[in-house]
Amino acid sequence: MTRDIVDINDFTILVEEARLDKETKDVCTFDEPVIAVAFYGSGNVDLSVKYGEKQKDFQNTKGLALSFYADENVQFEHTVHADKPLECIVIATSPRNLEKLPNQEGELFSSMLNELVNPSDHYVEGPHFLMTPAMQSIVDGVFHNTYEGKTKMMFFRSQMTALLSHFFGQLAQMDQPSIKKTEQEKLFQAKEILSAQLENPPSLTELSREIGLNSFNLKKNFKELFGVPVFKYLQNQRMERAHELLRNQDITVQETAWQVGYDSLSSFSNAFSKKYGFRPSEIRK
Repeated sequence: MTRDIVDINDFTILVEEARLDKETKDVCTFDEPVIAVAFYGSGNVDLSVKYGEKQKDFQNTKGLALSFYADENVQFEHTVHADKPLECIVIATSPRNLEKLPNQEGELFSSMLNELVNPSDHYVEGPHFLMTPAMQSIVDGVFHNTYEGKTKMMFFRSQMTALLSHFFGQLAQMDQPSIKKTEQEKLFQAKEILSAQLENPPSLTELSREIGLNSFNLKKNFKELFGVPVFKYLQNQRMERAHELLRNQDITVQETAWQVGYDSLSSFSNAFSKKYGFRPSEIRK
């Protein structure tokens, strides 16, 4: 398990990664009150937030962006399994530092995360949602970069700024939704169904029927809400799962292709190469 702490301006960046053979509890606390956003990469670890007699649980956290306020009395506990590695980036700042943040970032926190700037409890949960593909790409890049020293710090600085920009941009869109909340819930359900059935996903017609939304609105509003068409989202999830399997498990390229729904090895290799710039057989070299 690795935990890197990087201070950039008045932000503290916590980068946690754990790949373990058996179930392990990883506990984290903060030394002072913070306002933070956590971004979860691959792994789907479980998270329990404990404060006093209260507890808030999150399951299957892959792709989650979660904002929160927490003081010293709050304990964050991740349950890491062999098949559920931990990848988590936390961007945190102290409430007393908000006025010092550059580029009027403090005003963004105050206006869009007011419930966190003025907390009513030891732990206050702010907006949370599944990350857009652009955010997921940044998180993946952070965990697989090869930079060192000052170059790594420069890279981290740029990526953390980009992540926060995407986060607040997504919040702004959520504040002015063009899609009804009930329909948004159905679209998030569609996203979860696709992610859970990569090997044998439903057709568009079957997915529409399962979530109770016609095919036209599913296609149109899925792209509007998540930034990519349904098929592109499915393909991205397949490639990310394949990358994770090849990187962390003793599995052949052909077996990986089958597990993410590809019968043709050449089609799988071409899709993988297009996304990552190298062939799946090269990932362990």
